Amino acid sequence: MSGHSHAKTIKHQKELTDKKRGQMFSKMSRLISVAVKEGGPNVETNSKLRLVFEMAKKLNMPKENVERAIKRGSNEPAGEALEEVSFEAYGPGNIAMIITGITDNKNRTLGEIKQILNQYNGKLVGEGSVKWLFEKKGYITADLSSQNEELKNKEKMEMLAIEAGAEDIDWQDNILNIYTTPEALEKTKKSLEEKNFRIESVSLDWLAKEDIETDKQTKESCQKLFDALDESDSVQGIYSNLKID
Repeated sequence: MSGHSHAKTIKHQKELTDKKRGQMFSKMSRLISVAVKEGGPNVETNSKLRLVFEMAKKLNMPKENVERAIKRGSNEPAGEALEEVSFEAYGPGNIAMIITGITDNKNRTLGEIKQILNQYNGKLVGEGSVKWLFEKKGYITADLSSQNEELKNKEKMEMLAIEAGAEDIDWQDNILNIYTTPEALEKTKKSLEEKNFRIESVSLDWLAKEDIETDKQTKESCQKLFDALDESDSVQGIYSNLKID
Protein backbone atom coordinates (compact mmCIF):
# COMPACT_ATOMS: atom_id res chain seq x y z
CA MET A 1 0.00 0.00 0.00
CA SER A 2 1.32 3.42 -0.95
CA GLY A 3 1.04 6.99 0.19
CA HIS A 4 1.64 7.36 3.89
CA SER A 5 1.10 10.82 5.30
CA HIS A 6 4.57 12.32 5.08
CA ALA A 7 3.90 15.12 7.54
CA LYS A 8 1.17 13.66 9.67
CA THR A 9 0.69 15.99 12.59
CA ILE A 10 -0.67 13.59 15.16
CA LYS A 11 1.29 10.33 15.22
CA HIS A 12 4.95 9.36 15.29
CA GLN A 13 6.03 12.49 17.17
CA LYS A 14 9.44 12.38 18.86
CA GLU A 15 10.90 14.66 21.52
CA LEU A 16 8.60 17.58 20.87
CA THR A 17 9.74 21.04 21.90
CA ASP A 18 7.43 23.01 24.22
CA LYS A 19 6.30 25.12 21.28
CA LYS A 20 5.61 22.09 19.11
CA ARG A 21 3.85 20.27 21.94
CA GLY A 22 1.56 23.25 22.46
CA GLN A 23 0.79 23.27 18.75
CA MET A 24 0.02 19.54 18.83
CA PHE A 25 -2.37 20.03 21.75
CA SER A 26 -4.11 22.79 19.80
CA LYS A 27 -4.56 20.52 16.79
CA MET A 28 -5.75 17.66 18.98
CA SER A 29 -8.26 19.94 20.73
CA ARG A 30 -9.82 20.72 17.38
CA LEU A 31 -10.08 17.02 16.55
CA ILE A 32 -11.82 16.33 19.86
CA SER A 33 -14.25 19.24 19.46
CA VAL A 34 -15.26 18.16 15.95
CA ALA A 35 -15.68 14.52 17.03
CA VAL A 36 -17.93 15.61 19.93
CA LYS A 37 -19.91 17.92 17.66
CA GLU A 38 -20.51 15.08 15.17
CA GLY A 39 -21.25 12.20 17.52
CA GLY A 40 -21.64 13.48 21.07
CA PRO A 41 -19.33 13.23 24.11
CA ASN A 42 -19.91 9.54 24.91
CA VAL A 43 -16.95 7.41 23.78
CA GLU A 44 -19.07 4.26 24.04
CA THR A 45 -21.24 5.41 21.16
CA ASN A 46 -18.81 7.73 19.35
CA SER A 47 -16.07 5.64 17.72
CA LYS A 48 -14.38 8.68 16.18
CA LEU A 49 -14.05 10.33 19.59
CA ARG A 50 -12.72 7.08 21.03
CA LEU A 51 -9.89 7.01 18.47
CA VAL A 52 -9.08 10.67 19.06
CA PHE A 53 -8.96 10.14 22.83
CA GLU A 54 -6.41 7.38 22.33
CA MET A 55 -4.23 9.68 20.24
CA ALA A 56 -4.51 12.39 22.91
CA LYS A 57 -3.47 9.89 25.56
CA LYS A 58 -0.34 8.91 23.60
CA LEU A 59 0.59 12.60 23.41
CA ASN A 60 0.10 12.98 27.18
CA MET A 61 -2.40 15.75 26.54
CA PRO A 62 -3.43 17.41 29.85
CA LYS A 63 -6.86 16.43 31.16
CA GLU A 64 -7.99 20.06 31.38
CA ASN A 65 -7.22 20.55 27.67
CA VAL A 66 -9.30 17.51 26.80
CA GLU A 67 -12.22 18.67 28.96
CA ARG A 68 -12.10 22.15 27.44
CA ALA A 69 -12.18 20.66 23.93
CA ILE A 70 -15.17 18.47 24.83
CA LYS A 71 -17.01 21.48 26.21
CA ARG A 72 -16.32 23.47 23.07
CA GLY A 73 -17.62 20.66 20.88
CA SER A 74 -20.74 20.27 23.03
CA ASN A 75 -21.59 23.96 23.19
CA GLU A 76 -19.70 26.04 20.63
CA PRO A 77 -20.14 29.81 21.04
CA ALA A 78 -21.73 31.60 18.11
CA GLY A 79 -19.23 32.43 15.40
CA GLU A 80 -16.69 29.83 16.60
CA ALA A 81 -18.02 26.74 14.84
CA LEU A 82 -15.24 24.40 13.76
CA GLU A 83 -15.46 22.47 10.51
CA GLU A 84 -13.35 19.85 8.77
CA VAL A 85 -11.85 20.94 5.46
CA SER A 86 -9.70 19.37 2.78
CA PHE A 87 -7.73 20.91 -0.06
CA GLU A 88 -6.10 19.38 -3.12
CA ALA A 89 -2.78 20.56 -4.48
CA TYR A 90 0.33 19.83 -6.47
CA GLY A 91 3.74 20.23 -4.87
CA PRO A 92 7.22 20.42 -6.40
CA GLY A 93 7.66 17.94 -9.25
CA ASN A 94 3.86 17.72 -9.68
CA ILE A 95 3.55 15.59 -6.56
CA ALA A 96 -0.16 15.20 -5.75
CA MET A 97 -1.29 16.25 -2.27
CA ILE A 98 -4.36 16.20 -0.06
CA ILE A 99 -4.26 18.58 2.89
CA THR A 100 -6.83 18.09 5.65
CA GLY A 101 -7.62 20.43 8.49
CA ILE A 102 -10.04 21.80 11.05
CA THR A 103 -10.79 25.51 11.10
CA ASP A 104 -13.24 28.12 12.34
CA ASN A 105 -12.62 30.22 9.21
CA LYS A 106 -12.33 28.26 5.96
CA ASN A 107 -11.48 31.31 3.84
CA ARG A 108 -8.64 32.32 6.14
CA THR A 109 -7.23 28.79 6.14
CA LEU A 110 -7.56 28.60 2.36
CA GLY A 111 -5.57 31.81 2.05
CA GLU A 112 -2.85 30.55 4.41
CA ILE A 113 -2.45 27.27 2.55
CA LYS A 114 -2.44 28.95 -0.84
CA GLN A 115 0.29 31.33 0.34
CA ILE A 116 2.46 28.48 1.65
CA LEU A 117 2.01 26.47 -1.54
CA ASN A 118 3.01 29.43 -3.69
CA GLN A 119 6.07 30.05 -1.52
CA TYR A 120 7.30 26.47 -1.94
CA ASN A 121 6.59 25.95 -5.65
CA GLY A 122 3.22 24.29 -5.17
CA LYS A 123 -0.28 25.19 -6.29
CA LEU A 124 -3.84 24.69 -5.12
CA VAL A 125 -6.11 22.83 -7.56
CA GLY A 126 -9.84 22.27 -7.84
CA GLU A 127 -11.82 19.67 -5.95
CA GLY A 128 -11.44 16.23 -7.52
CA SER A 129 -8.27 17.11 -9.43
CA VAL A 130 -6.02 14.79 -7.41
CA LYS A 131 -8.31 12.97 -4.97
CA TRP A 132 -8.88 10.20 -7.51
CA LEU A 133 -5.21 9.29 -7.07
CA PHE A 134 -5.88 8.38 -3.42
CA GLU A 135 -8.06 6.02 -1.39
CA LYS A 136 -9.50 6.54 2.10
CA LYS A 137 -8.22 3.73 4.31
CA GLY A 138 -8.14 2.70 7.92
CA TYR A 139 -4.53 2.75 9.07
CA ILE A 140 -3.10 0.98 12.12
CA THR A 141 0.56 0.86 13.12
CA ALA A 142 2.27 -1.53 15.52
CA ASP A 143 5.87 -1.64 16.71
CA LEU A 144 7.53 -5.07 16.80
CA SER A 145 9.72 -4.06 19.74
CA SER A 146 6.75 -3.10 21.94
CA GLN A 147 4.97 -6.46 21.64
CA ASN A 148 5.10 -9.06 24.40
CA GLU A 149 7.46 -12.01 23.91
CA GLU A 150 4.74 -14.23 22.48
CA LEU A 151 4.04 -11.77 19.66
CA LYS A 152 7.56 -10.43 19.10
CA ASN A 153 7.71 -12.14 15.72
CA LYS A 154 6.95 -10.57 12.34
CA GLU A 155 5.18 -13.62 10.96
CA LYS A 156 2.91 -13.89 14.01
CA MET A 157 2.07 -10.21 13.85
CA GLU A 158 1.22 -10.48 10.16
CA MET A 159 -0.98 -13.52 10.75
CA LEU A 160 -2.91 -11.79 13.54
CA ALA A 161 -3.40 -8.68 11.42
CA ILE A 162 -4.81 -10.71 8.53
CA GLU A 163 -7.07 -12.72 10.85
CA ALA A 164 -8.35 -9.47 12.36
CA GLY A 165 -9.47 -8.19 8.96
CA ALA A 166 -6.48 -6.39 7.46
CA GLU A 167 -6.91 -5.62 3.78
CA ASP A 168 -3.17 -5.16 3.27
CA ILE A 169 0.01 -4.99 5.36
CA ASP A 170 3.61 -3.89 4.94
CA TRP A 171 6.68 -3.19 7.06
CA GLN A 172 8.79 -0.08 7.54
CA ASP A 173 11.76 -1.40 9.50
CA ASN A 174 10.11 -2.78 12.65
CA ILE A 175 6.82 -0.93 12.22
CA LEU A 176 3.94 -2.98 10.84
CA ASN A 177 1.47 -0.93 8.78
CA ILE A 178 -2.01 -2.42 8.69
CA TYR A 179 -4.62 -1.20 6.19
CA THR A 180 -8.37 -1.73 6.35
CA THR A 181 -11.49 -0.37 4.75
CA PRO A 182 -12.79 2.66 6.69
CA GLU A 183 -15.77 0.61 7.84
CA ALA A 184 -13.59 -2.23 9.22
CA LEU A 185 -11.10 -0.06 11.12
CA GLU A 186 -12.78 -0.15 14.53
CA LYS A 187 -13.54 -3.88 14.33
CA THR A 188 -9.98 -4.73 13.27
CA LYS A 189 -8.50 -2.63 16.06
CA LYS A 190 -10.73 -4.27 18.67
CA SER A 191 -9.92 -7.76 17.38
CA LEU A 192 -6.18 -7.08 17.61
CA GLU A 193 -6.41 -5.67 21.13
CA GLU A 194 -8.36 -8.72 22.30
CA LYS A 195 -5.30 -10.79 21.32
CA ASN A 196 -2.94 -8.53 23.32
CA PHE A 197 -1.65 -6.91 20.15
CA ARG A 198 -0.09 -3.56 21.15
CA ILE A 199 -1.08 -0.77 18.78
CA GLU A 200 0.89 2.44 18.27
CA SER A 201 -1.64 4.51 16.30
CA VAL A 202 -5.02 4.31 14.61
CA SER A 203 -6.37 6.72 12.00
CA LEU A 204 -8.31 7.22 8.79
CA ASP A 205 -5.86 8.36 6.11
CA TRP A 206 -5.73 9.21 2.43
CA LEU A 207 -3.31 6.72 0.87
CA ALA A 208 -1.95 7.06 -2.65
CA LYS A 209 -2.87 4.30 -5.08
CA GLU A 210 0.64 4.54 -6.51
CA ASP A 211 3.79 6.28 -5.27
CA ILE A 212 5.82 8.53 -7.56
CA GLU A 213 9.61 8.23 -7.63
CA THR A 214 11.49 11.49 -8.00
CA ASP A 215 14.98 12.96 -7.55
CA LYS A 216 16.60 13.94 -4.25
CA GLN A 217 16.19 17.68 -4.81
CA THR A 218 12.45 17.36 -5.43
CA LYS A 219 12.06 15.22 -2.31
CA GLU A 220 13.85 17.85 -0.24
CA SER A 221 11.67 20.60 -1.72
CA CYS A 222 8.53 18.60 -0.93
CA GLN A 223 9.65 18.02 2.64
CA LYS A 224 10.18 21.75 3.14
CA LEU A 225 6.64 22.32 1.87
CA PHE A 226 5.24 19.60 4.17
CA ASP A 227 7.04 21.14 7.16
CA ALA A 228 5.75 24.64 6.35
CA LEU A 229 2.16 23.39 6.03
CA ASP A 230 2.52 21.46 9.27
CA GLU A 231 3.24 24.74 11.09
CA SER A 232 -0.32 25.90 10.40
CA ASP A 233 -2.59 25.31 13.40
CA SER A 234 -5.47 24.48 11.08
CA VAL A 235 -3.67 21.66 9.25
CA GLN A 236 -4.26 18.15 10.61
CA GLY A 237 -2.82 15.89 7.92
CA ILE A 238 -0.73 16.13 4.76
CA TYR A 239 -0.86 13.24 2.30
CA SER A 240 1.07 12.84 -0.94
CA ASN A 241 2.01 10.29 -3.56
CA LEU A 242 5.72 11.02 -3.13
CA LYS A 243 7.75 7.84 -2.71
CA ILE A 244 9.81 8.02 0.48
CA ASP A 245 12.84 5.75 0.75
